[in-house]
This record gives sequence, structure tokens and C-alpha cells, in this order.
Amino acid sequence: MITTAAESLFWLCTGLLAYVYVGYPLLVFMASKMRPQPVKRGAIEPSVTVLITAFNEENAIRQKLENTLAIDYPKDRIEIIVASDGSTDTTDDIVREFEQAGVRLVRIEGRQGKTAAQNNAVDTAKGDIILFSDATTNYSADVLRRILPAFADEGVGCVAGRLVYVDEIGTAVGSGARNYWSYETFIKTAESSVCSLIGASGCLYAVRRSAYEPMYAEACSDFLICTSLYRKGLRSVFEPDAVCHEHTNHRSHDEMRMRIRVVSQTFTDLWRNRDMINPLKSGLFAVELFSHKLMRYAVPMILVMLFVSSMVIGQSSLVYKIATNGQTAFYVSAAAAWLLERAGIRVSLLSIPLYFVLANAASAVAFYKFLRGERYAHWEPIREAR
Repeated sequence: MITTAAESLFWLCTGLLAYVYVGYPLLVFMASKMRPQPVKRGAIEPSVTVLITAFNEENAIRQKLENTLAIDYPKDRIEIIVASDGSTDTTDDIVREFEQAGVRLVRIEGRQGKTAAQNNAVDTAKGDIILFSDATTNYSADVLRRILPAFADEGVGCVAGRLVYVDEIGTAVGSGARNYWSYETFIKTAESSVCSLIGASGCLYAVRRSAYEPMYAEACSDFLICTSLYRKGLRSVFEPDAVCHEHTNHRSHDEMRMRIRVVSQTFTDLWRNRDMINPLKSGLFAVELFSHKLMRYAVPMILVMLFVSSMVIGQSSLVYKIATNGQTAFYVSAAAAWLLERAGIRVSLLSIPLYFVLANAASAVAFYKFLRGERYAHWEPIREAR
């Protein structure tokens, strides 16, 4: 009886994992080829506000502003705002040095958090389109020429660009992040084509000013914005030619901290917008939310059940024995990569098991924090000397 139940659980978990990582991406990819929803692009030059959110970014903000000022766009059509969320270093002083170049500082007192800082700055923005950015993200000079044409389509409320991670020293965590993001980009491209994005890269996405609504402080704004716009009947689309670059984290605990915060915020957003997971209300968008987010975040529990069921039936046949040994070897590889990293030894060959385990461990911790009622509004920039 126990063996039969364990076998059923093993195959159920195997099927769920196959759906999450292979089945859903293939499903949405095929749907995007069979029933694409084209975007009507046009040569437009709306007024634009580039909104850079910052907290204690004195080491990055100067380069960021120089990079932003170099964007190819009519100077009388672009506004640059730095929303400083109560910075206590010299960030604000550096921003003021650029006032003559047209950069405006909006200081938010009392550390209200990134989303609240964005809300405050948007209230003062003059652009028809708001381009949201981080202080450590470098843009290509043609970023606006690439991202704006999609707004010629009145059904588009948000356009997200493509984030390219840079890992100059080849760490296991950095390599894992790059591989993960390439996989995510494949899914985003398909979701954008067939329906709408369910989330954008927080360092490069643009929104119609008229469609933006203030969000609660603990929201993951770059995720929630797509749901908020979809409620209004507006799509969020992906523009892969609008490119930005950002350095990856190099250390596991830094990546873990970042992912716990983001996933915990996303759990809050999903809970507060759980009505949108009803296919009868939001159609394919609900399928995207369920498959790409909820099922992905359920993977830690599925992995535990898979491993336990494998252990129970591991000796009953060669297939189960191989499955048990394979899982064990995978987790041992992840642990070895973590220990080697702590010893200062870089082994990018083990990047996939390390990042897979790290990402799912972060999801499990984030869910625990969510259940405990812990919420994230503030964020602490994770910066390393380079």
C-alpha cells in the first residue's frame, strides 16, 4: 500500500515538474506561433520621463546619469528624475551636480521603500511615458528608439526591455543567473506574443503615465504593474531590442537575499490579486500567472515530495534507483558548488545545480515569511567591489 502510494506520488511530482519547466514553456511557445497577437508599432516621439529609483547609490549614480544623458532622444522631449528614498550618503549631492543638465531630484524622506518612491516621483513626472530604471543599469543609446514604437498601439500599456546580465569573473552564481535569465527571456517572448507579460525587468520597463496607478508600498512593482494594466484591458509586451546591462551577484547569499525579497513581494501581489488567477475572468493571463508563478513557486514542495517518494521506492526497480541516485547527486553537486564558492574556488560547471537549489530554497523561505506576515517595502542595494 505504501509502495503504491509512493509510486503514484513520484509520477505525479515528475509530471508537475515536467509541466513547470518544459510543458508550459512549450505550450505558450506553440500558442504564440499559432495565434500571435501582433503589436502595431509606429514612429512616435512622446514626451518621456526616465525615473531612476535610488537608495545610497553614491558609487553608481554618477555613471548612471551620464549613461542616461547619452540616450539618443530629443532633449526637449525627455525628463530625468532621480527618486532618492531617504538616501543617507552623497547620492543626493551627486544628483544635484547634474541639475544644469536637466536632472531633477525628488527626495522621499523616511525610507518609504522603492515602490512608494516610484509613486511619489510619478506624481511629479511630466512625460506621457514613464521609463523605470535602477541606478546600476546601463542602457544602450537607442533604448527609447527601440522601446517607444510599441506605444503606437493603444492596447499596449507597458513595454519591457531585455536585461542582459554581465558576469565578468565567471562565478557559479553569475553563470547560473545568466542561464536562468536566458530561459526566462524565452518564456517572456512567447507570453508577450500570445497574450501579455505577467512581469517586467525592474531595471527597464516603460508605462503610459495615464494608465499608472499608485501601488501599495510592499508591492513588487515590476510584477504588479502588468496585472494592474491587464485589469484595464492593456497588454504588457516584450521588446528584446531594447537592451540594458547589469552585473550579476557573485555570492550565493546575496542572490538568496534578493530572491527572497522579490518572491515574498510577489506572493503578496498574487494573494491580493488572486481573482486574476481565475481563467473565467482573465483567460490566458490567468494560465500564465498560475503556470509561470504559482506552479514555479510550488516547486520546492514538489521536489521534497519527489525525493521522499523516491527514497521509499528506490530499491523496488532500476528506474526508481536511478531517480533516487540522480537526485542525490544533483543536490550533492549544489552543496559542493556552495562550499567551493565559500572557499574562493570558482567552478562554473556546477552553476546549474547551485542556482536551481538556491532559487527554490529562496522560494521556500519567501513563502514561510509570507505566511508569517512578513512584508518587504524597503530594499537594501547589494553592491560588490568590482
